[in-house]
Amino acid sequence: MGTSLGTVVVTGAAGRIGSVVRAGLRGEAERLVLVDRVGLVAQSPAEEVRRLDLRDAGAVTAALEGADAVVHLAGVPDEAPLPDLLEGNVRGTHNVLEGARRQGVGRVVLASSNRLTGFYPVSTTVTADMPPRPDGLYGVSKVAVEALGRLYADKFGLSVVCLRIGSFEDEPADRRHLATWLSPRDCLGFVRAALTAPGIDFTAAYAVSANTRRFWDVEPALGYTPVDDAEAFAARIPPEEAEHDVQGGAFAGAEYTLRHL
Repeated sequence: MGTSLGTVVVTGAAGRIGSVVRAGLRGEAERLVLVDRVGLVAQSPAEEVRRLDLRDAGAVTAALEGADAVVHLAGVPDEAPLPDLLEGNVRGTHNVLEGARRQGVGRVVLASSNRLTGFYPVSTTVTADMPPRPDGLYGVSKVAVEALGRLYADKFGLSVVCLRIGSFEDEPADRRHLATWLSPRDCLGFVRAALTAPGIDFTAAYAVSANTRRFWDVEPALGYTPVDDAEAFAARIPPEEAEHDVQGGAFAGAEYTLRHL
C-alpha cells in the first residue's frame, strides 16, 4: 500500500468506532468506501458510501472491488440470542472474507473482542496465543470470527489481522474500564497499524490503551504503542459493590446470557 492506504473499505462505518476510523482515515486513504445498512452522506471527494446488508454476499463482494484493504467493524456488538450473533457476526464476516478473496484484497482487519477471553482471572496477563475463554455467546461469536480469519489466511493466503477491541469509550466509566479502556486516539492508532504492519499472514492482537491495570499483552507485531492510560480518570470512578474475579466482569455473570436463551 506504500505511503498511502490506497482504497480502504470500512464496514459498520456509521457506528461509534466506525465514525472515528472514518474521520481518521479520511485524509490518508485515496478512496474510502463507507459501508453500512443505514444511510450515510459522503463528506469529502475521497469518500464513497454504500448502503447494504452484509448478509447479501454479492453486494459485499461488489463493494470490495478495487479495495486494497477492508476494516470490518459491522456486526452485533453485545450479548444477543445465538442465531442473531451467528447471522450478524459469523455470516457477515464470512461474506466479507469471501468477498476479499474474490477481489484480491491485500489486508483484512477484523473487529474481534476482549470478550473472547473474559473468563480468565483478573490476576492473569493474557496473550493473544492463549486459548479462548469467552464470557458469553457474543464472545463465542468472536471466536468463530477469528477462526474464519485464520482459515482464510491459511487456506487462501489472505493477510488478516484480528483486533481484540477493548472497552471503547471517550473516557473510562467504571472500574473494569481502568483495565480494559480503549481511547479513540489509541483505537485509531491500532487500526492504522493493522492496515500497514508488514509481513503479516495472520495475527490476533489486543487493542487496549496503555492502562496501568490492563489485563492483556499488546501484540508487538503491529508496531503500535498506545499512549492513553485510564489511570488518569481513576479518582472520578466510584468503587463497585463487589469485585469481579474474572476479566469479563459483569459480562461473565449467568444472568447476562440467560436473558437471551
